[in-house]
Amino acid sequence: MEAIILAGGFGTRLRPLTYTRAKSLLPILNKPMITYLINMLPDKVDKVILAVNYRKKQIEDYFKKNDFGMKIIVNDEPKPLGTGGAVKFAERYITDSFFVLNSDIICSLNLDEMIKFHMKNNAVSTISLWPVDNVSEFGVADVRDDGNIIGFVEKPKPEDAPSDFINAGAYFLEPEILDYIETGRLVSMEKEIFPKIIKDTGRFFGHKFEGYWMDIGRISSYKEAHNFLLEKQGINNYQGDNCEIKGSLRKSCIGNNVHIGKNSKLESTIVYDNAIIGENVVLSGCIIGENSKIGSFSSIKNSVLGDNEKLADNSNINERIVWTQPTPEGYPDKQIGNVIEQ
Repeated sequence: MEAIILAGGFGTRLRPLTYTRAKSLLPILNKPMITYLINMLPDKVDKVILAVNYRKKQIEDYFKKNDFGMKIIVNDEPKPLGTGGAVKFAERYITDSFFVLNSDIICSLNLDEMIKFHMKNNAVSTISLWPVDNVSEFGVADVRDDGNIIGFVEKPKPEDAPSDFINAGAYFLEPEILDYIETGRLVSMEKEIFPKIIKDTGRFFGHKFEGYWMDIGRISSYKEAHNFLLEKQGINNYQGDNCEIKGSLRKSCIGNNVHIGKNSKLESTIVYDNAIIGENVVLSGCIIGENSKIGSFSSIKNSVLGDNEKLADNSNINERIVWTQPTPEGYPDKQIGNVIEQ
């Protein structure tokens, strides 16, 4: 069985972290985001197709160095193709029913249970569904008690919402779905293809699950994912190898080869590999990029430093993104073809 993982986005809402790395390789507790998804795949999935565009070589290099016990194909899209276009571009690798998964979702979804639900209902398409409090921010599923979805309502008023369930970014599909997708252009599975399947087949289902669901699409949700997983694992901090920590940590994640000077205090902060933090530094709610350096007696709050950035002694920064280097060539200034459009 195959799984297509959509990993082609630029991750513009996570810049400057994504100026230097693929969004799917952003570390969460020092492990690339995409590995959480791969590790939750059912045993019957023996082939993973990674739909990529931005920083393809970086992704290829990672999977050459790391074995996950299955065949992994990096499928280089010539241009951003959206969810539907990316699936169609991987058509030659599909042999039977298959998963389509968004690479920046961390959740408790049981994919084996999703397959069973799909088979029980003789579905053509099954999508994961997650309940939300504020339905007016999303496309909401009009779902019957048996899980049959008869449509979606875009950003309804609470009193007009057919349910509180939204598309949670995991799909289990039959190969006939591929016939609905036009080749070679950007296609939204959610806006263009799903409505046709609902109309033509009536066999479009939603699988509800419980536990947790996080869309790591913004700096705020990226930090929240760290906090959630630290709490879930019952640990106060997460620390990589070969670190020299002379200060104190609270609810923070530290990468490999990190130096933190005397009397420095870090709270709810993520530090990437090879960073150097001087003495008497206060970091709160920050993300510090790889190979970055922060001078002594600095105070940084709710800010993000990109890779290779340097701050002088006595720096005082609050709620800023620090990036002093050129923006990578071809990097867009806004999102291109959302991977999930709820």
